[in-house]
Amino acid sequence: MSYTKKDLITTSNLTKDEIYHFLNLAKEFKALNNSDVKKAKSLYGKTTVNAFFENSTRTRTSFEIAAKRLGADAINFSASQSSAKKGETLLDTINNIVAMKTDIVVLRHYSSGAAKFVAANTDAHVVNAGDGLNEHPSQALLDLLTILEAKGSLENLTVAIIGDIFHSRVARSDIYAMKTLGIQVKLFGPPMMLTGMEAFGCKICKSMQEALEDTDVIIMLRIQLERQDDEVPFPSVREYSNFFGLTKAKMKFAKEGVIIMHPGPINRGVEINSDVADDPRYTHILNQVENGVAVRMAILHTLISNKQG
Repeated sequence: MSYTKKDLITTSNLTKDEIYHFLNLAKEFKALNNSDVKKAKSLYGKTTVNAFFENSTRTRTSFEIAAKRLGADAINFSASQSSAKKGETLLDTINNIVAMKTDIVVLRHYSSGAAKFVAANTDAHVVNAGDGLNEHPSQALLDLLTILEAKGSLENLTVAIIGDIFHSRVARSDIYAMKTLGIQVKLFGPPMMLTGMEAFGCKICKSMQEALEDTDVIIMLRIQLERQDDEVPFPSVREYSNFFGLTKAKMKFAKEGVIIMHPGPINRGVEINSDVADDPRYTHILNQVENGVAVRMAILHTLISNKQG
């Protein structure tokens, strides 16, 4: 077993071996998912609860499918229909869920640091499914699996992350994991959406051309308006698309064999045009969705195996 921690909260403390542990195990589960009988038994008799305090489609659904394919009872908890609306604290809510003999809590919360706080105060395994502006580790792992499949290796690669990086927990988790693996990361977006990003030690690009040239993987991010308290930092969506959106015309700067990824949901015509997003020569967006189930199976399986060990 290459990963022995109780929880998965961040990619910032993952070693190279731990990252590859999850990726290699996910490959095995992906093969299972493509077989006639999509079932394993490593979580048989266990209970997972998806405690989501923010809306989600792909992440919540894939964690639910992952748990059920491993034989667990998977319960979806919606904060909008819970006692949290009556003033119950986050920790009280989670403690009540765990008191029902829950083995794994998959937590998505609007506050940065919520997953780490909950993990430190419960005996159940906690998986961070996105906490505020902080991190989204399972998305980073599925991104790496998608890149590994497309490129055959994670060595000597350059990845460009483009868009609303400041508000993106996906970008942070990607950057941490990719830098651990020696992947060169370039960042590009509106200046206000790059605030403080110099701290990550990535190359900050000044144009879309600079971001796309000599890049193996392009990860486009949507504008996360729901996380912006102040006025939107650009005059119009049209102007954003002109300068920071990925269009067919701009793809002339990209090298042959480049792949395009997006954590979803896509705002078509804003950060990426449909003729690019749907072009089979480039896009691996649905591959990411498929890989999300396999990666999350690997995460749940590993955490339960740790406890049993």
